[in-house]
Amino acid sequence: MRNQLITLCMLMAVLFGHAQEETYSFTLDEAIAFALENNYSAINADRDLIDAQKQKWETIAEGLPQISGAVSYQNQLIQQVVQLPGEIAGGEPGTFVEVVFGQPQQVNASATLRQKIFDGSYIVGVQATKAFLRYSANNNEKTAQEVRKAVVESYGNVLLAKESVAILKRNKETLDKNLYETTKLFENGLGDEESVDQLKITLSSIENQLKNAIRLEDITLQMLNVVMGLDLDAPTQLKDDLENLTQEQIDLEIMETNLSLENNVDYKIALNLNEQRYFEWKLARSRALPTLNGFVSYGALSFGDQFTFFDSGQDYFEFSSFGLDLSIPIFSSLKRSASTQRAKIAMEKAKTQLTEAEQQIRLQLENAKSNYVLAIEQYQTSKENLALAERIENKNQIKYTEGLASSFELRQAQTQLYTAQQEYLQFMVDVINKKTELEIILNKQS
Repeated sequence: MRNQLITLCMLMAVLFGHAQEETYSFTLDEAIAFALENNYSAINADRDLIDAQKQKWETIAEGLPQISGAVSYQNQLIQQVVQLPGEIAGGEPGTFVEVVFGQPQQVNASATLRQKIFDGSYIVGVQATKAFLRYSANNNEKTAQEVRKAVVESYGNVLLAKESVAILKRNKETLDKNLYETTKLFENGLGDEESVDQLKITLSSIENQLKNAIRLEDITLQMLNVVMGLDLDAPTQLKDDLENLTQEQIDLEIMETNLSLENNVDYKIALNLNEQRYFEWKLARSRALPTLNGFVSYGALSFGDQFTFFDSGQDYFEFSSFGLDLSIPIFSSLKRSASTQRAKIAMEKAKTQLTEAEQQIRLQLENAKSNYVLAIEQYQTSKENLALAERIENKNQIKYTEGLASSFELRQAQTQLYTAQQEYLQFMVDVINKKTELEIILNKQS
């Protein structure tokens, strides 16, 4: 019975461990959607947007009624003595009477309501917070685009590493077979030692590349996990195939899409900078305006020789007041004027930067289009070159087996094939990445 109980506990522990280790599986689109919610930068960008909303209300609340209260208790351990002329108490002229005013213990409780009536800097501040909220929203969008780009690149790198491992394994199997057959021929006196050595050199290089590709497969998967907001070693699987994904990303119709600057996030952020500089200029000008505040206060005082302020019948003496505070800037030795001029210069610089940003975005678009078309052309060319390299290598394999080609010629054909294989994989990833860069500039999703 005890052994059965132990076995049951071990089984439950194993099942619980498997349940804890959740396996994730994503297409590229699913990976992007997951990252937009769980990526660390995306999470903080959402928090920044919420923070901007709170900051907006914080600024607005400064112009709404503010109520503050105060309670003070004072116990004069040694009361202050004042000397008064003796005549007051019927004494002789020239003499003085020592008098203590008030009682040693005192409680003062008051509440004050303050309200801004006019403050030019407050009005500008409220307008600026709305602009800051728009900037935070645009910055959030910018972060989302950066996350999307990072996921696409990481996802493609994982697929590239997996395909590289598969290809290198096939190459190694072919080389192992070649080396085995060549070694047997040499041992039987039908081949030369140089052929064996040539194949060993090639095999050694492929084995090193395979080990590195296997390491890269793990590293690229960890990088994808981090970008997506998963644990570094989370078991993640990719649903997409590199070649099929590349074919899906070939869409020359996107080249006809017109650029809408108003939708480009970099242009919107440049506009936000213009707004910020404009409100800074308005703020500098508003400092020359008067400010007017009003207040109403109410309170009560109580005195006693002993601490009896909570006793019933304790007397409290009320007081209240109403007032206005008017502050008028008169002369600042041209300090305000200099500040306003500097703010205007900054505003003019922001306008120039906006024009520059527009030109740069247009240039980026043309460059992105060119790079995308080039990536497609290189992919198609590399696919044709790979087929040619495979045929050349296959022919050299046959010639080598029949003794019509040397080991050096075979090695050249194999090296050419291996180069064509890696170029083909890299150009597929380039098509995916260049398409994403173009879509980001156009603010267009796949």
